[in-house]
Amino acid sequence: MQKNNKIAPQITPSNNLQPLKRGGDSLGSWIEAYFKFEITTTPLSQREQARDLQYFLKFLINECGNDNPDNWTPRLSADYKNYLRECINTKGERRWGDRTINRMTATLKTFAKWLNKHRPFVLGNPMEKIKTLATASLLEIDKALTSQERRRILDAADLLLETGGLSRDRKRYKTADTISRPKRKNYRPWRNRAIIYCLTETGMRRAAITKLRVEDVGFDSRTIKALEKGDIIHEYSISREGLAAIRDYIEKERGEDDTYYNTNTLFLPARGTQNKTGVLNPNAVNEIWDHISNKAGVTNRTPHSARHAMGRHIIAKTGNIAAVQRQLGHKNAAYSIQYSRVTKEEMDSVINDR
Repeated sequence: MQKNNKIAPQITPSNNLQPLKRGGDSLGSWIEAYFKFEITTTPLSQREQARDLQYFLKFLINECGNDNPDNWTPRLSADYKNYLRECINTKGERRWGDRTINRMTATLKTFAKWLNKHRPFVLGNPMEKIKTLATASLLEIDKALTSQERRRILDAADLLLETGGLSRDRKRYKTADTISRPKRKNYRPWRNRAIIYCLTETGMRRAAITKLRVEDVGFDSRTIKALEKGDIIHEYSISREGLAAIRDYIEKERGEDDTYYNTNTLFLPARGTQNKTGVLNPNAVNEIWDHISNKAGVTNRTPHSARHAMGRHIIAKTGNIAAVQRQLGHKNAAYSIQYSRVTKEEMDSVINDR
C-alpha cells in the first residue's frame, strides 16, 4: 500500500479551529487563532504583538465599518502606514517614532503572511510591498559618562557610607556634624553604593538591576547573569571593584531586609517602606542615581549613560567591536559599531590640537 506523503496543514479542524468561510469570518477571530496556534514567543513579546495588531484592527474597523479580512488591501496597508507617521498626540508630538512604526509594520507583515497562507486575500498579501522606514538608529553615545564623571560618581557613592541618609530634621539637628546627626532607619547606603557600581562596572540596564538574584553573581568568574530585554539572560563581566561593592552590601546590609522579605532578589527595598514586593522599581534606581549624581556635581546623565560609557571604554581599550557586543549583549553589531563614532568634542579637540 502506497504511503500518503502529503504534509498536513499547520492549522486543521483537529486543532479546534474550524475552517472559516469567506464573508463570514472576521479579522479579530483570525488574530485570536494566530496567537492560539502560531505564536510561541515570550509573554512580553506576545503582549507587544497583540497591541500592534489591535491598533490595526481598530484602524480597519474605523475605515471600513467592519473587520472583514477582504477589506484589508495593499492600499489600506499603505494608508495605515501613513496614519502611523502622521498621528499626533495631545502634546502636539508624533505619537509613534520611526523605529516603533517599523516594529508595528514587522508584526503586521508576519501576521499577513500567515493569514494569506490559510485564508488567501483576493488581491494577495496586503503587506508584501510595504517597506519599513529608513532610520538612523543612532545611540546617544554623546551622553556617555566621561572618565572624570565616572570617578566623581563612584567617589560620591563611597561617601554614602559616611554621610548618606543623615536626618533631615533641621529643627532638631541644625549642625552639619555627622556624628551627632543620626541616619534614617530606612536608608540603605551599602545597597545604593552597590547599585551605582553595578551600573558603571557592567553597563547593565537599570531594569535588569532590579531583577538580579543573589545566585546570579559569580564572585569567582567575575560575571553577573542578568535578565535583559525580551526575557533574555545575558552574562556581564564586572570589575573587581564592582564585585567588592556587591559583596559588601550582601555581608553588611542585605540580611537586615532579607529577614523581612525572605527572597533571593539581590537588591531589596528597605523594610518598612511602602514597597511590599521585595523587588525595587526601576524608578528607584533612577532616584538613587540622581541623588548621587547631584552629590557628585554631574548633570544631564542617566543610568543609561553608564552603559554608553562602558561601550566607549571597551572600544578605547581594545578597538574591538566584538568585545563591545559581547559585554553589552547587542544582537545587532550595528549598535556596537556606533561606539567607535567620534563625538563632536573629540573632533573639536583633534581639529584644534595642531
